[in-house]
Amino acid sequence: MRRLIFFLLILLFILLLIFPAFSQDKHPFTFEDMMKLKRVGEPVPSPDGKWVLFAAVDVDLAANTKTSHIWIVPLSGGQERVLIADQDGDRPRWAPDGKRFAFISNKHGGSQVWIADFDGAAGTVTRVRKLTSIATEADGELWSPDGNYILFKSDVYPECDAAPEAEEACNAKKVNEARDSKVKALVFDRLLYRHWSVYKAGKRSHIFVMLISEQGVNPGGTLIIHSYPFDLTPGDYDAPVFSLGGQDNYAFSPDGQEICYTSNHDKVEATSTNNDLWTVPVKWPDTTPAAVLAKTKNITADNPASDSTPLYSPDGKYIAYRAQQRPGYESDRFRLMLYDRKTGEKRDLTEENEFDRWVGTFAWTPDSLRILFTAEDMGSQSIYVLDVNRRKFPVGAYGQCELCGPDLHRLMFTRGYDDDIAVSKDGNIWFTEMTVMAPTTIKHLGPGQICQASDPAKCSDVQFVLKPQIESINSAVLSQVAMSPLESFWFPGAFGDKVQGFLVKPPNFDASKKYPLKFIIHGGPEVPMGDLWSYRWNAELFAASGYVVIMINFHGSPGYGQKFIDEINGDWGGAPFEDLMKGLDYAERTYPFIDKDRECALGASYGGYMANWVLGHTDRFKCIVTHDGMFNTYSAWGTTEELWFNNWEFKGTPYTNPEMYEKWNPRNAAKNFKTPTLVIHSQLDYRLDVSEGFQLFSTLQTMGVPSKMLYFPDEGHWVLKPQNSQLWYKTVNDWVDRWTKKQ
Repeated sequence: MRRLIFFLLILLFILLLIFPAFSQDKHPFTFEDMMKLKRVGEPVPSPDGKWVLFAAVDVDLAANTKTSHIWIVPLSGGQERVLIADQDGDRPRWAPDGKRFAFISNKHGGSQVWIADFDGAAGTVTRVRKLTSIATEADGELWSPDGNYILFKSDVYPECDAAPEAEEACNAKKVNEARDSKVKALVFDRLLYRHWSVYKAGKRSHIFVMLISEQGVNPGGTLIIHSYPFDLTPGDYDAPVFSLGGQDNYAFSPDGQEICYTSNHDKVEATSTNNDLWTVPVKWPDTTPAAVLAKTKNITADNPASDSTPLYSPDGKYIAYRAQQRPGYESDRFRLMLYDRKTGEKRDLTEENEFDRWVGTFAWTPDSLRILFTAEDMGSQSIYVLDVNRRKFPVGAYGQCELCGPDLHRLMFTRGYDDDIAVSKDGNIWFTEMTVMAPTTIKHLGPGQICQASDPAKCSDVQFVLKPQIESINSAVLSQVAMSPLESFWFPGAFGDKVQGFLVKPPNFDASKKYPLKFIIHGGPEVPMGDLWSYRWNAELFAASGYVVIMINFHGSPGYGQKFIDEINGDWGGAPFEDLMKGLDYAERTYPFIDKDRECALGASYGGYMANWVLGHTDRFKCIVTHDGMFNTYSAWGTTEELWFNNWEFKGTPYTNPEMYEKWNPRNAAKNFKTPTLVIHSQLDYRLDVSEGFQLFSTLQTMGVPSKMLYFPDEGHWVLKPQNSQLWYKTVNDWVDRWTKKQ
């Protein structure tokens, strides 16, 4: 007995010794950890609902590369796995029969469309071959509903518009001439001559279709085709319009006879947001550009603001799309519209339900009775379901929410913040979710959870059962790092409105200690903070080195109603600055662990503008980091490419309303600059030209303000290359440490 007691005591002693080691297994999140994470894309369910494809990006920090691969996961359960390992692959899209899928790859040089044969029983790829080989490259592919055509987009020279064979030869000739020419000069005769991070060089985005055959392959592995790529959108216009991501700006009709796409035909595109929806037949006896244009129809010409992201109902009766009402205002409310293809009638589905939030990605249910969509709300995101036929939802079946109307209900509230949703033909609902503690994961609701009954009374017992998420792809990395959840707080801001803020504590937080603060100011200005993951401004990574992170959704942030967004217009340094200062005051009063004598303000884009504004209007911060920010409102107007943005936000041009540009110009407060400032800007940033950063740095240096500049010659508005990102985080964190960490 004594021996047993002695043994148990020894065992207890050993456990006490090793338990702290167990508790310390997790380490603070590092940049290297973040680079190990796979960046999961949108879910693409198979037609039979048994499989889901998705792309995931692998980062090789040492090689300074990012490579996308295509993964697959079975709905019935099982481990996700890479489906095509010997080449890169992105944007998988199933053929209607589920026996093939298309994807985009850069194998053999340049972006092209590839086809993979798929064994549905084994869940494997049996053959891969190249479909397109065009000099202007191809991406954005879609299958026609009959599986005989593939649509894709390519940046081409509009002067090459001709019959298919001649157009392809002309574009190839011009691409080769530009590549081989010793003269790299460009000639412009209009705006938009550059956009986001590239010079357009006379090219336009056009939509093409190809008729494909499965009768054989050419010796090089290319599919036999019955026609050259056929240009469905000839002309000196971008069709589809430029997009930074999200839902496609084009779609096939269910019968495959028509496509609907987004294009802006206004004379001065740099001052216009007037995107319209156009329809054009797909099959042609006459393939000349003139014949195509004669059959092209503008279905939203009555709206001078933006119409975009068309999606046909499965029964072909309607086209759903997003629309704004105010021309020139890119942050007007995105409404969900319904176009009746037979009558031409348009309905504002969100207005009918008094829904005052931005509509994000949306998808039809298989019966064409309902639309599911995502929307931001108070720093998070929900999925809503809307009845297009105005049959009222069963009471209690979908839960209640303040934003819901008689025909609109919240299907589910997601913890995180993401914007992908898809519905397979069997009713499976797939969506993505992220949080501040984890990047994108894929989840779904099981089949039959959207009621298919024609009698709404039969839907009274609807239950939505959330299936397990696909998370193990990153769980090995995330399980080893210590993170803190996002915490929300509210305070009275400008105009007496309730304003929301967020806090992230450092790992191994000790409430009895005092921590320095990183005060993050979001961009846009209409890009809110919330329970979201970012690789460029990661709150957990900022907190990992022993900081409290505070973020404020000031006036101008979506998720709180359009009036709250609009109140930043013409008031860039007013209400938002007041919100930020009041929010920080509230945090300092409420959280005693914040050391208010060791705070640094950091921001990019509009956040960079506000950091510059803060620099001249308060001395409360020990340091400032300003990335791609507007320093001089006059020069920023003259060098940006999207003039509509500045024209709206400052209520005119510097020539028609100079008072507004003068009032909110950070440069004018330069005499007050004292705070040590890190300036970051990139050469390829055409939204806010690099000269804005140079002007600010020159001002700081000549005034003797402690300052440093980080300049990227090979980045745009965002720093994306892995090693550039590593340098960015190191430079930013070193700067903040220098001025806030105790010596």
